[in-house]
Amino acid sequence: MLQGTRLRSGASRAVLAVWVAAPAFALTAMPSAWALTPPPPITFDGGPLGKLQLSGGADGYAYALTGAGSELSQGLLGSDRSAGFEFMNGLVQLQKADGLVQFTIQAGSTASLTLGTKPGATSVQTYATGPLRAVYLTLAPTSNFSISAGHVASLEGFESSVDWQNSNLLTTDLFYVENSQSTGVTATYTMGPVSGTVTFGDGFDTQVWNYLQLLATYTINDNNVLTLYGSTNLGTTGLGARFYGSSTLSYNSSAATVGAQGVANLANSSVIGGYYSFTMGNLNLVPEVQYVWAKADPSVGLTDYSSNFGAALFASYQFGKSPYSLGGWVEYFSSNGSDAWFLNPGSQGYGLSIAPTWQYKHLFMRGDIGLIHLTRVGTPGSVAYGSNGTGRNQATFLLEAGVLF
Repeated sequence: MLQGTRLRSGASRAVLAVWVAAPAFALTAMPSAWALTPPPPITFDGGPLGKLQLSGGADGYAYALTGAGSELSQGLLGSDRSAGFEFMNGLVQLQKADGLVQFTIQAGSTASLTLGTKPGATSVQTYATGPLRAVYLTLAPTSNFSISAGHVASLEGFESSVDWQNSNLLTTDLFYVENSQSTGVTATYTMGPVSGTVTFGDGFDTQVWNYLQLLATYTINDNNVLTLYGSTNLGTTGLGARFYGSSTLSYNSSAATVGAQGVANLANSSVIGGYYSFTMGNLNLVPEVQYVWAKADPSVGLTDYSSNFGAALFASYQFGKSPYSLGGWVEYFSSNGSDAWFLNPGSQGYGLSIAPTWQYKHLFMRGDIGLIHLTRVGTPGSVAYGSNGTGRNQATFLLEAGVLF
């Protein structure tokens, strides 16, 4: 798969006061407990624009891996490098979040790291908008209805591609196969404890307008929130369509090519999933289940039906009023068919991530230990971990430091 391209926003993880990586309407979604608490945004008078908010952050990490591949086998890591340093995210956001006309501009360099994949460099050439990760205009005529247009966030999944919005630095298989930022029009309506959002645009930033996303959230009470989401391609996205770029491949050079390492299945996929947030004191538990599939379509090289199933349990715990917290998750994933969804066509396995975190005001440090075990490497000929490409296990050790403002 294209490493470093599963960069999405986790609109449902937005926090009310600070980082709005998704449109403003998505703030009605689940207010999950964070392992990191962002400081209040810098608020100032924008003259004719009214009150504006400025926020941001930057971080990087050191890593060590077991099971690195050799130059010959390449392995799932794509290189023989078993240790190194990477800059992660450097983002600045300017937002007008009140009044009839609102806007969000978010710019910087982004990256993400999914357990079991190669650590990649941050990039400003991932999206069609270059260093502008999000840029959209919002009309909010009433307190329970708004509509936005521009480069907006995905409605899919619980996790965010901005790592400090997650309890763990490492992300799951569920995150990896989801749509990310894309151009579209999106609207939300809220009625009491229920809110619904619909987005229509060019999912996966393909510049082909045929992708529909839906999100529904039911806030049972302050401690229990149910969220359901679904997306589907309403047509066919051809092989010449653009796709997310990376630090080594610019967006304008990308394409949904055919084959096990292509992304035609993702660009033509549908997804259904949901998660439930339960909070008790300083503990937050979130189980999530997701199913993604693509139908056979010989015109884009999809020879048969293929799919990916993922299930995960996320947990976050804050140790009283101390600067320490702990995040963790466990996952199960299974890819089926001849297309590559995660790691290899037909891969299957389990994953675990544990992340202790320290934060003092604007500064934070976080460790993350991840373990992945493949119960099925993939279809015949698939390469796994280690110098000979047959290893089924990998351990990832990370140490992250960053600043928020």
